[in-house]
Amino acid sequence: MLILSFCPLFLPVSTAQDSTKRDAQPCYHCRLRGLIIGEAVVYSTTLYGLSKAWYNNPLRNFHFFNDNHEWLQIDKVGHMVTAYQIARVSAQAYRWAGLTDRKAALYAGLTGLIFQTPIEILDGFSPEYGFSVGDMVANIAGPALYTGQYLTWGELRIQPKFSFHYTHLAKERPELLGKKRTDRWLKDYNGQAYWLSVNPAAFAGRDSKFPKWLNIAAGYGIQDMVAAEFDKSVERGFRPYRQYYLSLDVDFTRIKTRNKMLKTVFFLLNTLKVPAPTLEYNGRNGLRFHALYF
Repeated sequence: MLILSFCPLFLPVSTAQDSTKRDAQPCYHCRLRGLIIGEAVVYSTTLYGLSKAWYNNPLRNFHFFNDNHEWLQIDKVGHMVTAYQIARVSAQAYRWAGLTDRKAALYAGLTGLIFQTPIEILDGFSPEYGFSVGDMVANIAGPALYTGQYLTWGELRIQPKFSFHYTHLAKERPELLGKKRTDRWLKDYNGQAYWLSVNPAAFAGRDSKFPKWLNIAAGYGIQDMVAAEFDKSVERGFRPYRQYYLSLDVDFTRIKTRNKMLKTVFFLLNTLKVPAPTLEYNGRNGLRFHALYF
């Protein structure tokens, strides 16, 4: 949700692809000042809206809540990927404001962490939730993965991505897994998959014959979870299990183009894992092959 709120602010069309390209004579300090003000205003408004809409009861004493056992941990992977994408989008904004790739990566890592932390703190004061150490670890891991790659390699070689397909399980508990198609992609964890998309050509070096745009992706998903807890799903007659995937993917930002609008489209598309032939392994059915999986 935060990514969607900030995309219009963070994605100037002229710099939508990861690069250090600069305009002719822009006022970078003007851009940076406006960017920081815009971030503060939009985020403060979003946080205020969340505090009113998400928390039904008044906030009380701060407390912790251990939810690491819930949803077979896929929600934690989701936190990591979301925090990573916030950092990725933020870095583009900082490049647009004139910062180098290295500085942009450092600032973006901090931004990704700062954007997520207040929400976890609000959870800590909420009677319904509580501060989750697991969520916070995931929120740190996402920006760290982004910043760490630029500090180590000067580029992104491993990219977390997201995919989703609708499942019949949402009909079992629509109040939990989503009543409408527009919210099931967010609530139905059974249809979600999270991926680490790796670019072999970047690791192989300049002499590699591997296509620069082609990635290999390892993914994780769950199935038959109709409650947050494993045992409660079993009580409802389901047998939850984990799913592991191996597939092909595309790094759109490595497709060369001079079209600025197309660069923006490629940057946005790189959030998603493309449908592709996929090998799945799970504890119930063993190995399975999908001619096309998303």
